[in-house]
Amino acid sequence: MKPFFASYTSEAYASMRIVTGFLFLCHGSQKLFNIPVGMPAGAPPFIVYGAGSIELVTGALVLIGLFTHWAAFLASGEMAVAYWMVHGPKALFPIQNNGELAVLYCFAFLYICTRGGGIWSIDAAGTKDPAGSIR
Repeated sequence: MKPFFASYTSEAYASMRIVTGFLFLCHGSQKLFNIPVGMPAGAPPFIVYGAGSIELVTGALVLIGLFTHWAAFLASGEMAVAYWMVHGPKALFPIQNNGELAVLYCFAFLYICTRGGGIWSIDAAGTKDPAGSIR
C-alpha cells in the first residue's frame, strides 16, 4: 500500500529547498547587513565578508532554484569548513561543540546538490525535465 504522503514528495522537497535557501540567505544578510539581527562583535572580517557573501548568494540561488547543483555544493562545502574550523577544535561531536546547525546545513545542501532544483525552480523552467534535475 502506498503511503498517502508519498504523492507529495516533489512538493515536500521543493519546500525544504526553499526554506533551507531562505534561512541560509538570512545568515548572509545578518553578517553583511545586520538584518534581521546584528552580527556579534568581534567576528573576523573574512567570516563577515567571505562567509557572509557565500551565504547570501548561494542561499538566494538555492531559494529560487537557479544553478542549484553548484550553489548547494558550494554552500555544503562552506558549512563543512565552518564546522571543522569553528566547532571541530572544541570537541568532536556536534552536540558537544554546538555545531549541529553547521552539520545540518552541510548535509541538507549536499542532498540538494545531488537532487537539483526540483519543481518550483528556475532550473526546472529551463529544462524539459519537470523535476528540474540535470542528469
